Amino acid sequence: MSEPLLQAVDLQCERDERILFRDLSFSILPGTVTRVEGPNGSGKTTLLRMLAGLNDAWSGNLLWCGKPRSGQREEFLRNTLYLGHRPGIKPLLTPLENLRALTAGRRPLPDPVLREALDGTGLAGFQDVPCRNLSAGQQRRVALARLLIADEPLWLLDEVFTAIDSGGVSAIEELLQQRAREGGAVVVTTHHDLNLPGMKRIVLGGGAINEC
Repeated sequence: MSEPLLQAVDLQCERDERILFRDLSFSILPGTVTRVEGPNGSGKTTLLRMLAGLNDAWSGNLLWCGKPRSGQREEFLRNTLYLGHRPGIKPLLTPLENLRALTAGRRPLPDPVLREALDGTGLAGFQDVPCRNLSAGQQRRVALARLLIADEPLWLLDEVFTAIDSGGVSAIEELLQQRAREGGAVVVTTHHDLNLPGMKRIVLGGGAINEC
């Protein structure tokens, strides 16, 4: 069996004097897609932000490749791609300029590669239009273009299907499966009825924690 990329051991998180989850343990293995499920308010986004290193209000342990994540934060961040439920797009910039800025800090890529990624998300002809003039779905596609050029082994995706039409949903589902086939790992939250072959689940809610 492959060594887990990320392991959670006895995680607990409290918000507004209410325990969102406790005794939460799971492993994220290479070559898998894992969906975090639960009703609104159960802590799905909070958990994803914890895994991404964006929320420190928790207890328990997180291991990266078998070692405490706290001691290898830079390596973890370098190997993890996080997309929040908000697209994180600057409205005054064009899709090309946004994508250039999003990738510059990690793995700068030439503009032809970035344009091809934008084309791949249905933005052909819109690469040089200010994002403030694009629809919510088009702005979301700018952020999703990162997935077409990402090489990080762990993807953490929060509500990745928001504002995406049915054709785009099918394309994203295939992309997630392709990433798993290539040996990457994906953790995703979504209200979309996602049910991929071999998909694992982490279910939050009601104080009960289940991994399947």
